[in-house]
Amino acid sequence: MKIGDYFNSLDIIPYLASTTKEEVLAELTAKLVTHHDTIDRDEVLRVLLEREMLGSTGIGGGIAIPHAKLQYRGDPIVVFGRSTTGIAYDALDGKPVNLVFLLLASEHALDLYLKLLARISRLLKDRAFRGRLMDVAGAAALYDTIREQDNRL
Repeated sequence: MKIGDYFNSLDIIPYLASTTKEEVLAELTAKLVTHHDTIDRDEVLRVLLEREMLGSTGIGGGIAIPHAKLQYRGDPIVVFGRSTTGIAYDALDGKPVNLVFLLLASEHALDLYLKLLARISRLLKDRAFRGRLMDVAGAAALYDTIREQDNRL
C-alpha cells in the first residue's frame, strides 16, 4: 500500500495561504472537494474540527496530519499542503506547521485508514525528506518527491 495510490498532483497545494489551523483545514477541504465532488465540504470541516478538539494533529517537527472518518463509500483521500511561512496549529511542540497531510477515509475502512495514517507518519520521520519537501517548487515536484520517498519504504 502506497500513499500515492490515494492522491495525485491535483490534490496538492504547494503554497498554502493559511496562517491558522482553522484556515488550513478549510483550504485543504476546499481543494479536496474540487476533485472529490461527492464529499460534503461542511461535513468534512465539522469532523476535522471535532477531531482537533480531541487533541491537535500537529505532531511536531513542522508536521500536521489532520484525519477523520466519514460516512461514504469509496477509497481514502489524501490531500497535501505546504506552507513556506508556517501555520499556527497548536502543534505538540508549540512550533508552526509547514507540512500538512489531510487524510479522510470511510468509516468502513478502519484498517486501511490506520495503515495510511501510520505510513504518512513514517514517511515524515525522515528529516531529509521533510527538507526536500520544503525545497522543491510546484505541485508536480512535490508529488514526485512524495512518490519517490513512498517507494523507498
